[in-house]
Amino acid sequence: MSSLFRPVSRVLQGIVAACLIAAGLAGPALAQAQQVLRVTAIPDESPTELSRKFAPLGKYLEKELGVKVEWMPVTDYAAAVEAVVNKKIDLAWFGGFTFVQANVRSGGKIVPLVQREEDEKFRSVFITEAKSGISKLEDLKGKTLSFGSASSTSGHLMPRSFLLAAKINPDADLKRISFSGAHDATVAAVSSGKVDAGALNISVWEKLVAEKKVDTSAVKVFFTTPPYYDYNWSVHADMPAATKEKLKAAFLKLNASTPEGKEILDLQRATRFVPTQPENYAGIKAAAENAGLLK
Repeated sequence: MSSLFRPVSRVLQGIVAACLIAAGLAGPALAQAQQVLRVTAIPDESPTELSRKFAPLGKYLEKELGVKVEWMPVTDYAAAVEAVVNKKIDLAWFGGFTFVQANVRSGGKIVPLVQREEDEKFRSVFITEAKSGISKLEDLKGKTLSFGSASSTSGHLMPRSFLLAAKINPDADLKRISFSGAHDATVAAVSSGKVDAGALNISVWEKLVAEKKVDTSAVKVFFTTPPYYDYNWSVHADMPAATKEKLKAAFLKLNASTPEGKEILDLQRATRFVPTQPENYAGIKAAAENAGLLK
């Protein structure tokens, strides 16, 4: 190339590089310019149920923050983690384990803002058909068991952890383990006889019982775990501090004394929201490492 064209070439290269950089930043920059808060949740229940639960909360956050709120469902737990780590999502409803995964994956850049008061002492339940003959964890040896999602805290990690503590290795001592993908799907698998037993979130179990979507004369709880920390609402550490504080304040302000607050809290199966911190999930991280589920 002649010396005459070299300066022009360098200018063109600079323009192309600038365009590529601008394209890479277009997503977040556009979202910021439009004042949009993008929200998701781990898919621990059916997509329609998650959307129904979030609708009034989304309207409330729009009012409190003065921004548009967009619900962006994801296909699985891993997708929720990656979306927040890569800043494609601004606010995510994580389980304790998915928070730990996201925090490790991001190098400690994920911040848990609030959790339900119930999440300070959360539990899982093991269920079985009433006539199965299973009445304790030891009875699961040689049986089939369904967990929820492989990345679920209450539907896999903690139930597995308590099985290991009871000297039961799910992979070696059970006939077969499977993953239903969601808590309500685990109940369906047990109710239909596809598996001998299942492990799931106690909150979803109680909701299904209250809504008479499970026959407790046919399906019973035979073991309830000790308590542990679980779900939280998390954001990326790079979110502006003022936005984080507004979000936290909006959740903490919710109470059942107003019709709006009662509707939101009831759908979230919460008494109220309380502040939380990464240290609360140290036990979850230790359990995941002990079970060989955190890499």
